Amino acid sequence: MQNTFIKILQVVLLIILSFSQFSNAQQFGKLRGVVTDSSNGEVLVYCNVFINEINTGASTDQRGMFIINGVPANQEFEAIVSYVGYKTKSIKFAVNSNQIKDTTIALQPISLELNPIEKIGERVVEKNVTDLGLEKISIKQLETLPKGVETDVMRSLQYLPGVRSTGDISSRYYVRGGSGDQNLVLLNGVTLYAPFHSLGLFSSIDPEMINSIEFFKGGFSSEYSGRLSSILNVLTKDGNKKRLGGSASISFLTAKGLLEGPIPNGSFIVTTRFSYSDEITKKFLNNETVPIDFYDVSAKLNYSSPKIFNNAKFSLFTFLSSDNIQYSDPAREEYGWKNFLLDFEWIQIYNAPFFSRLGISASNFEGKIVPNGSNLKPLNNEVKDVSITFDLNAVLDSKDEIDLGLMIKILDTQLLTESKTGIESQLSKFAGNISIYAKYKLLRYEMFGLDVGSRLNVTGLNANSAGTFEPRISFTFRPIEKIVLKGSAGIYLQEVTAVSDEDEIISIFDPWIIIPDYLNPAKGISYSGGIEYELSRESSLQIEGYYRNSSDIPVINQEKIFEYEPDLISGTLESYGWEFGFYIHNDIYSVSTSYSLSWVYKTVNNYVYYPKYDSRHSGNILFEYNIGSSWNVSAVWTISSGLPFTQMISYYDKYNIENPFEVVSNNNNYMPYLVLADKNLGRLPAYHRLDLGLTKKFIIGPSVFSIGLNVINAYNRENIFYYERDTGRRVNMLPFLFTATVKVEI
Repeated sequence: MQNTFIKILQVVLLIILSFSQFSNAQQFGKLRGVVTDSSNGEVLVYCNVFINEINTGASTDQRGMFIINGVPANQEFEAIVSYVGYKTKSIKFAVNSNQIKDTTIALQPISLELNPIEKIGERVVEKNVTDLGLEKISIKQLETLPKGVETDVMRSLQYLPGVRSTGDISSRYYVRGGSGDQNLVLLNGVTLYAPFHSLGLFSSIDPEMINSIEFFKGGFSSEYSGRLSSILNVLTKDGNKKRLGGSASISFLTAKGLLEGPIPNGSFIVTTRFSYSDEITKKFLNNETVPIDFYDVSAKLNYSSPKIFNNAKFSLFTFLSSDNIQYSDPAREEYGWKNFLLDFEWIQIYNAPFFSRLGISASNFEGKIVPNGSNLKPLNNEVKDVSITFDLNAVLDSKDEIDLGLMIKILDTQLLTESKTGIESQLSKFAGNISIYAKYKLLRYEMFGLDVGSRLNVTGLNANSAGTFEPRISFTFRPIEKIVLKGSAGIYLQEVTAVSDEDEIISIFDPWIIIPDYLNPAKGISYSGGIEYELSRESSLQIEGYYRNSSDIPVINQEKIFEYEPDLISGTLESYGWEFGFYIHNDIYSVSTSYSLSWVYKTVNNYVYYPKYDSRHSGNILFEYNIGSSWNVSAVWTISSGLPFTQMISYYDKYNIENPFEVVSNNNNYMPYLVLADKNLGRLPAYHRLDLGLTKKFIIGPSVFSIGLNVINAYNRENIFYYERDTGRRVNMLPFLFTATVKVEI
């Protein structure tokens, strides 16, 4: 299969390069620019730039940048720039032949005291963009969703088709049949190994720092590596470039603070969040008290000066998060885990249609379990990740694009743990990976787009990865104006894995290791295809299908008895399904409905079973309404069929032999022993829940106040979480819960 992909890739590249041409360069120029918020200088992502006279345009990317090719030279044109919540702006410009016109466009936010509903410019439809499986989310979209206790990135992903969770207690997510450790979380391009706070209840990424999110639930192209299932790419704000400002907010769980402002030739932003009460978590944990204590801090500096490097931007970013669970009873267990990220980024825009990005980063993770007097097993895990990445993007006169990149990763993982049978294991490895990628985006044809490329692992973290290719291809074809056909296929490798028991109901944190050399790296082959029908300018219908087959998936060896036996063995994972979506979006309200039909099968030691996150049917209905004057209401109704679980058959008295040479004349050594059915053959009852949200912003003097009121499980549905195995008692998920958040910005 891999050789077939490589041959297809070689043929396609030869065809593309043979037809690549640079004609008409003397008759046309380019318009390139950045769109920002006039009040703070923050870049605006996914906004529209459209030139009426030539009926062409573009959308800004995650860094607020856009480029429009094929603009006739020596003529005056008008570009219309529009974005929801901002006043539409038009600029007049002219380009010279074979040159790039650079511009910065600042949009003015609509006053909160006015009705924020304004008719904006028509949405720019990039007809040949290859974006199957890609979801672009702005922080404005996150703020309007029902928040639960507070806005959370990971929980918001669970409303997307193809994304599953295993309960209200956790924001952990599973994408199109992949396990949780097959999801890569990037914060400003740096791997975040522990993206969850407090038993997985909340994401460790504070939404206050976020500017934009890109989420690939399949078919991601060759610039991304290291995971089989999905990519969550989060970019943070740069900070207010106009004036010193700040904000503070409080919810039932956390208190937050933010400070931002300008510095000479740049800006800064600092955010912090900490838990101050664990009372609300009792609702998530069946009225049990867990002494949850966590915090996170982020800081970013940005610098750009033409005296140093023209058209260059330098950023320094750091992030720290820490969680501790420590009971007052000294005999109880203790948990602790923390992240530390440090990243330097240099983005350079050249006097030609290309730009480069250099990133140097470090990501450290530490996690531990101290059993004390409990029955838990000790665990100590440490990950040290140092990475250097270089990316180069070039836009040809034909509108085609070429991307090239290099990644050097040095990883040191250490894990000390103990099996259920008491066998101690120490899994440690220090290794490096050097990989390069190249891809060509064929965008010259209005109705057809193609993205074809591959990664080459020159060396690998796992010894069996060296010299392997990861070819990938995706396309978009628009046979008629309102119908779009999309498809993608690719091979993906994963050299690290989380070592956790998949039968755990609540996972505290995931310990990470490099996959040992006695196993192959995990490899996934993914195919997906879809069709989108534009019913009108405001509504669309989408259908996607996918198939994934992953081999060499590392699994804990539950049958390990002797020290010489391996800690991990290999399994396979197969998933396939269909996703349906219907969407209506306008300036007043939006409706998003989705339905997923999916199957997941895992095979270990020739035994096939359903993973704990397999759900045959699932659906969401999301409604948002802009009342005006900064009032917004929202509602989300979620339904899914029951998750798998292992049924209890019976109990029997098992004789416990403490000393085989001692004669016992009483029955005190008989202990009840639980008999279980085959793994995950049972199904829990169906799940459904309604959440409601109301938000309001208003101005008092120089300050902007925001109030969010949310209702979780509005009709108090008793959704089952699990059955206790020692008593058989049913434990339910969240009951009816009211929460509130207050925020003030200065």
